[in-house]
Amino acid sequence: MRPRLGIIAATAVLALTGCSGGTSDPQPKKTEGDGSPQTAQKAEPDKAVDPADISPEDFADEAKKIVDSFSAEELAGSLIIGTWSGTDTQTGVSMLKNNHLGGVIIMADNLPENPTSDQVKGVTEAVDGARSKGQPVSIGVDQEGGPVSRLSTGALPFPPLMALSATQDPELTQNATKVQGQNLTDLGFTIDFAPDADVTTGEKDVAINVRSAGDDHKGVAEVVAQAVTGYHLGGVASSAKHFPGHGRLHVDSHESLPVSKKDIKELEDSDLLPFKSAVKAGIPMVMMGHIGLPDAKTTPATLNKNAYTSLRETLDFDGVIITDALNMKAVNQNLNGGETVKALSAGADLALMPPDSSAAQQAVVTAMKDGDLKKADLVKKAERVVAMQLATAETQKALAEDSGSEGAGAAGAEDPKKVLTDVAEKSLTVLKGECSFEGTDSISIVGGAEKEKTALTKAAKEAGLKVGSGGTSVSLSPNTSAEVAVGTTAPWTMRNTSAKSAVTAYDSNPNALKAVAKWLKGDLSASGKLPVDYEGSDKAPDCN
Repeated sequence: MRPRLGIIAATAVLALTGCSGGTSDPQPKKTEGDGSPQTAQKAEPDKAVDPADISPEDFADEAKKIVDSFSAEELAGSLIIGTWSGTDTQTGVSMLKNNHLGGVIIMADNLPENPTSDQVKGVTEAVDGARSKGQPVSIGVDQEGGPVSRLSTGALPFPPLMALSATQDPELTQNATKVQGQNLTDLGFTIDFAPDADVTTGEKDVAINVRSAGDDHKGVAEVVAQAVTGYHLGGVASSAKHFPGHGRLHVDSHESLPVSKKDIKELEDSDLLPFKSAVKAGIPMVMMGHIGLPDAKTTPATLNKNAYTSLRETLDFDGVIITDALNMKAVNQNLNGGETVKALSAGADLALMPPDSSAAQQAVVTAMKDGDLKKADLVKKAERVVAMQLATAETQKALAEDSGSEGAGAAGAEDPKKVLTDVAEKSLTVLKGECSFEGTDSISIVGGAEKEKTALTKAAKEAGLKVGSGGTSVSLSPNTSAEVAVGTTAPWTMRNTSAKSAVTAYDSNPNALKAVAKWLKGDLSASGKLPVDYEGSDKAPDCN
């Protein structure tokens, strides 16, 4: 039996906190009812369904009936999440319909530049109309926050996971990811490929860095558990990535195959802890990473049967396992659908972004006919996928009914603007100097990219600061001398600044820069705590 999300997440975090030095109050306050099992199908007609109590296992029978009706082509397609190029949404809709795909992922190039929320909804609504025999279509997005924000201006400005970790506030982390989940639900998405469960190694970590909650595996596990619960309460299915952990690898799998020096067993008490906490929190999906292992240095884990077996057995995970994008260079791009067959044969339930979705579907059909893939195995995979899809649809339905009812409950209680402002202010971290800046009335901004300088100028003026050629000099670059340095990416990027005072906001979204402006004015004491150690991090004061 898989645990109920609303109950188990806080328990998992509580267990981890005792040995991690985390906050003294890791368990957010939320209504749990009497804790008794309740399925979506058996809920009383006059009793609202609690989204926290909805689980894929509740839909196993319905999923089986749907999958039993699939033809070979429909079965093959149901195990693929496709992608398309360009802003012609009909291309994606046709691809989904023609190949009976389980869903699609919407990327930045599928949207206009600086899209509005209505433009994003237009795409998801068009895709949502392409359904097959009762199977809800999955509409996914890579919307972690920070550097991985595919929706740009079409969604709420969300910081990377490291910023949430810096707040040292589990309840705020859950509320923030819930707000993000609600936003994505409102935009028409059913899956967010987040949170990142990798443990970063800092500067040498070129692929993950601020996408990770930090360099301490126990601390990362706490943050990931809260994020999983938040996303579910917001209505989207989340996906912990990239198993068994990409953060200690110094090669970007988008470009080539990184190889771990440790096998999965050796990672069990470190890099695997965040994945364990995600599973205990009831995450419906885990993403397998393109990572070579000691037993298969030239084969990515996404195509390695032993990696899938380890995920199932070591983490006791019975949910959906999805590959990382199969169009990345860590995977051979010349297999004409063979990469999808290999992934499913190894243990994947869903193949994400094969280079050619049509070729992938046909390759799976052929592999079934040839006996290279057993139909019975594919049926079990499809049942897991469809059960997750049905559970997500029911969760979103329950949230819609809750928010539309008189006196809406916790599902609609959070004010997104306030929550994201709180995250920005509580995550602001002093790298050098005092926790409270002495305050100034005017600043001059030097160094850094023009886009960020313009954004900080706007935030400063809104805070009542004069911006010009005089006043306190503020640099957005470690290489430009100033009285104050402001970092908007990984904290170690400001390691060599000569500024007397330095802070990091982890991101350059409007909320983050408003917090910086408030600190510069002397109206905010920065309380963020560095989630990573690096050369020079000992200069950071303890402001938490």
